[in-house]
Formats: sequence, C-alpha cells, structure tokens
Amino acid sequence: MLTFNKNYFGLAILIFIIEVLIALFVHDRFIRPYLGDVLVVILLYCFLKSFLKLSFLTTALGVLIFSFMIEFLQFLHIVEKLHLEESKFARTVLGTSFSWIDLFTYVIGIIIILLVEKYCLKRIKADQKKQE
Repeated sequence: MLTFNKNYFGLAILIFIIEVLIALFVHDRFIRPYLGDVLVVILLYCFLKSFLKLSFLTTALGVLIFSFMIEFLQFLHIVEKLHLEESKFARTVLGTSFSWIDLFTYVIGIIIILLVEKYCLKRIKADQKKQE
C-alpha cells in the first residue's frame, strides 16, 4: 500500500509551486478563486498517489470527499469556532468562507484527474500490447 512514485511527487511539487505563485501574485476574479480550487484537488490527488498505491478512482473519490468536508467546515465557520482567526496558516488551509461554486470547482478538478488517468491507462495498455 505504501510506495513512492516520483512522477506523482514531481507533479505535486509543480502544482504546489503554481498554487503558491497564484496565491502570491494573482489577485483576480477567476484564476485565484476558481483555477486555484481546481488545482488544489489535483495537488492533493498527486500528493496522495506519491505515497499510496491506491486505484485512481479510490484516490480521486477520497480527495473529493475530503475537499467537500473542508468546504462544509467553512460553512460551519470552523476557524472562528476554534479561535484561529489570527492564524494566517489556519485561515489559508481551512479557508474562511463557504461557496457552492468551490464544490463545483472541486468536481471539475476530479473530472480532469479521471479523464487524464483514464487516458494514461489506455496509453499504458496500448504500449504493453505493442511490446508483446
């Protein structure tokens, strides 16, 4: 179950760098709020796949459920309830405002993952047939 996949880890690092750059330098009404949320589920997925040997469907579903849970905690104002309003880290990681659109962006990110993984699996199987 535990493994190390350098490809997923490299993708996770790349997406993390992109997320940091978006957070530091992009202050618009599309890339930061929407593309950032699409990328965050892809980042979580790649990070998990770096260390866990799970099916892509199981991992994607787990990331989606986790993302929905975090968004629901925002709905409950968890940062305020835990008295972490002054913690920039807590506010960044947990978020502070619930949005239905965020749930939609998470689903878009998961759909992207599923499409890419399905395409990659088809390609791997085709390559394996060529080698036979």
